[in-house]
Amino acid sequence: MTNTVSVYLTYFVLSLQSQIYFGLTPYVYSAFSAHKLTSISSTMAFIIGGVLRLPIGKMIDIWGRAEGLSVMLGCTVLGLIIMSAATNVEGYAAAYVIYYVGYDGIFYILQVFIADTSQLRNRGLMLAFSQTPFIATTFAGPAAAQSLYTGPGWRWGFGMFCIIYPVIVLPLVGLFLWNQSKARKQGLLIRPRSGRSTFQSVKHYLIEFDVGGMIILLAGLVLFLLPFNIAATETNGWGGADIIAMIVIGIVLLIFFPIYERFITPKPFIPWGLLINRTVGGAALTIFSLYISFYCWDLYFSSFLQVVYRLSLTDAGYVANIYNIGSCFWGVIVGLLLRYTNRYKWIAILFVPIYILGSGLMIYFRTPDSHIGYIIMCQIFIAFAGGTLVTCHEVAALAASSHGSAAMVLAIVALSSQIGGAVGDTIAAAIWQNTFPKYLAQALPAAEQGQAATIYASLTTQLSYAWGTPERDAINAAYGAAMRDMCIASTCVCILTLIAVWMWRDIRLDNKKQVKGVVV
Repeated sequence: MTNTVSVYLTYFVLSLQSQIYFGLTPYVYSAFSAHKLTSISSTMAFIIGGVLRLPIGKMIDIWGRAEGLSVMLGCTVLGLIIMSAATNVEGYAAAYVIYYVGYDGIFYILQVFIADTSQLRNRGLMLAFSQTPFIATTFAGPAAAQSLYTGPGWRWGFGMFCIIYPVIVLPLVGLFLWNQSKARKQGLLIRPRSGRSTFQSVKHYLIEFDVGGMIILLAGLVLFLLPFNIAATETNGWGGADIIAMIVIGIVLLIFFPIYERFITPKPFIPWGLLINRTVGGAALTIFSLYISFYCWDLYFSSFLQVVYRLSLTDAGYVANIYNIGSCFWGVIVGLLLRYTNRYKWIAILFVPIYILGSGLMIYFRTPDSHIGYIIMCQIFIAFAGGTLVTCHEVAALAASSHGSAAMVLAIVALSSQIGGAVGDTIAAAIWQNTFPKYLAQALPAAEQGQAATIYASLTTQLSYAWGTPERDAINAAYGAAMRDMCIASTCVCILTLIAVWMWRDIRLDNKKQVKGVVV
């Protein structure tokens, strides 16, 4: 019971902090006159956090859950400290990546703990129930972000969690250590000394964690995706030699990565046996495409709501977080359906068209002329369908693998989701940078043409123009054009989600044997 309460409290803090971050982010970048660069740190965090999930999975299997949780807590707090003290956008972006690695690592370790300690037919319900704190923080987070922004300032939105995280997470670390100590005394956990020298240990772990493969994949993804986020801000644009070189080298590294993993490295970064499993691969492809689709439009959604619909930071947060409320609430219902039907594939297939419907309707309704009610309707469709697919894809992947490989399977699907998020953010950034300034320049009155760059760079400047003025109408029109193109891209990707779900094997959950024992 104590473990359950500690895990739930940790999820609550994670969700509250993420909600506050989501609300404050546009204003943080606007404070540095870099609203247009919002996607860069997000893309980098997705890539690095996703790639590191696999070595984190190996780390907690080798060293223990408590040790892994302690390291991730340290990264989270360090990142938050630097974010709260950042004096330029580069320092803030770098700190966010450090923070996100820790945040995502804590989230992942808790998922592994739940998978370790639950039966397969109950696992979807338990994983979905663990996300219910997002329902409460969906209301608390935006209001807290508004209070922080108008009160002590956005820096306190990060600084106060430097204290809150250790207070909440350290007791859970202590419980994990206590359980590990009990297991050692009972002879259930035996860790004999390796007998290796320091040099031999370094060599062993470099091979064990496949550092070479990790660097190749990380460099390939960064070099390929980053140019799409920065090309529009470069002097020579897409014609710059550095942009072309980054894309070419990135593609070469991404092509070389599977060759290296299959034929060169003694310990593959991604276990091929799991990757070629059609259900695990299909689950990974499902969440990959789902994250691309979602993040194609999510990055600038809060800014869109505040500018085009005149919503406050709090109200924009409520609308933007409909997905969190709906998906977390509906995920519990789906978990119960999985438990009592012992099926997951056909439930998922039924909801893919609903996700496509919600995404497709956004193309028409995300314009300055539409009523906010239609946008809320689309968000509800996406929330219910997304909640179903997120729950089902995890259960599908876990059902197709052994209980002992749960940590690695969750790491693989998480890697897919993070890369999908990075690709989605990259698509959003490319559309934003090539659409918003162009339409803004076309629509602005001649007297304001010289302010186009300033307007583009700052949400605060955008909101400073009075409602109904030609300048505000021009900004609204530019937002509408950018959002339309983002939603078109989002809907096109959804077709891949349908194909991916069809790839799953329909495994009855009650027929899957579970490994019983004590998990530490």
